[in-house]
Amino acid sequence: MSTDTGALLGRGISFPPRVDAHGRLTWSQGDTNVREAIRVILLTEENERVQLPEFGGGLTRFLFEPNTAATHQRIRDRIQRALGEWEPRVRVESVTVAADPKDPDAAIATITYRLVATGALERVSLTVALAAS
Repeated sequence: MSTDTGALLGRGISFPPRVDAHGRLTWSQGDTNVREAIRVILLTEENERVQLPEFGGGLTRFLFEPNTAATHQRIRDRIQRALGEWEPRVRVESVTVAADPKDPDAAIATITYRLVATGALERVSLTVALAAS
């Protein structure tokens, strides 16, 4: 008997939205759906969703902030708070934020989390745009 990861972890329209060869929207499921949801949460600004204005991680608010340890800590705190509030399918194990070695105007956030339903350890990274330090 195979496990239906979509039923276990969820399904939704892929992010970013894509169209398949037949002109239909593509869907994601399972751990891919969770990973995409994390990105949606963190990249959505508060007040961006009309019916749910408090939703989102609001990482774009760090644009024009210096690429310093203090800013990295604020990004870490914001990620942990947003995922704790908006993504019940995961338990955040750690968040690291460091300057992007290839871009002085960006930081890389790496989130290590455990899927609640399966206990599997997963990781996702995303770039946070900042200003030059």
